[in-house]
Amino acid sequence: MNRKNVAILGIIICSIYFIVTFGLIITSSPILLTAMELITMVSGLLMIMLVLVIPFTKTEKMVNYKIIATVFSAACMILTNGTHMVNLTVTEQLLKMGIDVPYYLQIGKWPSVEMAIDYLAWGLFMGLAFLFSFLGIEKEKIHKQIKITLCVNGFLCLVGFFGAILINQNIWYIAPMGYGLGTMLLCFELLILNKRIKLT
Repeated sequence: MNRKNVAILGIIICSIYFIVTFGLIITSSPILLTAMELITMVSGLLMIMLVLVIPFTKTEKMVNYKIIATVFSAACMILTNGTHMVNLTVTEQLLKMGIDVPYYLQIGKWPSVEMAIDYLAWGLFMGLAFLFSFLGIEKEKIHKQIKITLCVNGFLCLVGFFGAILINQNIWYIAPMGYGLGTMLLCFELLILNKRIKLT
């Protein structure tokens, strides 16, 4: 898998996600809501590819960390894709038919079954994927910034998750700083790393 291509794809997907989300907040457009859900599903696949191109140290211990990080990112993808697929094909269709779907079965509401699963995916599982990726890289100068970003991303995701379920749902908005802005930063860092490796 080509690290440069994955990083560029990540920057593009993150940029589209931010633009669509911003537009959705301003307009509450159903079309933008559908677009955001589709982009979120694609983002789940991106996270697996991203973990696979992270420069893990090639020792037995570090390879195990890579496997664990990949499993957690795959769990994130499966849960979030399942949640958004159900919302697109069932919940949204029922609402369009005029059927009163309870808030606890809608995405974007809290408390909600769909949101709880999405929080589990992006908060807990993606947070752990970031942290195990952090653990899988030895302290080499060339990888220092990537390690820091992975650690911060994981921490923000976990704080958002546990804060939302234990204290206040609004704490969740810390998590997107990790898996959203943090992922874009990570993609730029991977591009820089790729360029440095070619120059050496």
